[in-house]
Amino acid sequence: MEAALRLFRENGYEAATMRAIAREAGVSTGNAYYYFGSKDELIHEFYLRNHAEHAAACRSMLDAEREFAGRLHGTLTTLIQVLNPYHSFAATFYKHAAEPASPLSPFSTESSAARDASIALFREVADGSSARIDPELRAELPELLWLYSLGIVLFWVHDTSPERAKTYRLIDSTVPLADRLVSLARIPVLRGTMREVVSIVRDLRR
Repeated sequence: MEAALRLFRENGYEAATMRAIAREAGVSTGNAYYYFGSKDELIHEFYLRNHAEHAAACRSMLDAEREFAGRLHGTLTTLIQVLNPYHSFAATFYKHAAEPASPLSPFSTESSAARDASIALFREVADGSSARIDPELRAELPELLWLYSLGIVLFWVHDTSPERAKTYRLIDSTVPLADRLVSLARIPVLRGTMREVVSIVRDLRR
């Protein structure tokens, strides 16, 4: 895994073959295929390791913070901090992940383990907060927050600003809006609109 990530950073995702990865790792190509059947399987392992690192980096913040906005902001900024070492090859890698039929897509069956783990983390963000959340919205909020995080990551992929400063500014400016929307969803006049949004998400999931 570490050998693959080194080659992805140095040569790009497409140029790093399984043979080259095995050579970099000091094992035979056959031995590499014994553990990982393809580069795609290596990437799914990367997804899982990346999530584990992200969840661990969030732990102290989630244990201490109770405000929904603070928990969401901390989770998103930590996600970008965890991803930043891989920015150099992110554009070529996410080109494959963006293809609807690709097993690398975050929506694919193959990515379900990492996707479910990420959604579970956002469920913890919501459930561990002091926010009063509309019951119907609460059921769908973790997945909505995960989709929101994908938008942040997509922006980060194309962010060429120093230290990815624009991505952090995007998080700073959009988290208060997300917090406000969650709060407003409890107001009777807006509850119907929010529940329509929830219904659309449910329909798209089928």
